[in-house]
Amino acid sequence: MWEGSGRKAAWVVAVALLALFAGACKKKVQAPLPAAPPAPAPAPPAPTVSLKASPTFITRGESSTLTWTSSNATELDLEPGVGKVAPEGSTTVSPTTSTTYTITATGPGGNASDSVRITVGPPPAPKPAPGPSLEELFAQNIRDAFFDFDRADLRPDAREALTRDAEFLRTHAQIRVTIEGHCDERGSLEYNLGLGQRRADAAREFLVSLGVAEDRLRTMSWGKEHPFCTDHNETCWQQNRRAHLVMAQ
Repeated sequence: MWEGSGRKAAWVVAVALLALFAGACKKKVQAPLPAAPPAPAPAPPAPTVSLKASPTFITRGESSTLTWTSSNATELDLEPGVGKVAPEGSTTVSPTTSTTYTITATGPGGNASDSVRITVGPPPAPKPAPGPSLEELFAQNIRDAFFDFDRADLRPDAREALTRDAEFLRTHAQIRVTIEGHCDERGSLEYNLGLGQRRADAAREFLVSLGVAEDRLRTMSWGKEHPFCTDHNETCWQQNRRAHLVMAQ
């Protein structure tokens, strides 16, 4: 009986020792660490925008070109008067007064803006209408001196015409004049050349007496070679007996 009890006791002790040995050999398992929170998403980049004008100064009625570029923007607004625009581009504006233009760029990363000012000046004063040339003034103001048949002395109407000529020439000192002596068709070529020269000289002397400088006046005779009128009557001949003033080149 004792022998059976001893075996049972030995069996119990062996089972206990085996359980103790198994527990000692069993690897201890560490509890898992909690998962790290996810990294925050990067902030979206801020938009950028640039606005330029060419030219920045105009006169009223002229135009200027606005040019812009941007990045990281989903919407752009150009004011005043233009509105929504593409991410980059250009447009022509014609402000009537000095104006500051501002472009605003909006995107996930915020807002950005840029401005440019166009200065508008008054239109240029109209140019005065060009006045008549010296040649035109000469033609408008200079008169010929006419003579009687076969005479070289100045008649009253010739003196009156030359007096007006002298007044014009004194106020236009840069003008030089050739005085041509002319005759009608009667008489020889040689005689009329001499008579024409005397008529030109008489007109020159009278102009000098009225204050026109001698070195501005040159004389020559055409005699009957260059008639103003070619009819054969006194009315026509009277037009050809003259001292004709020509603006020297």
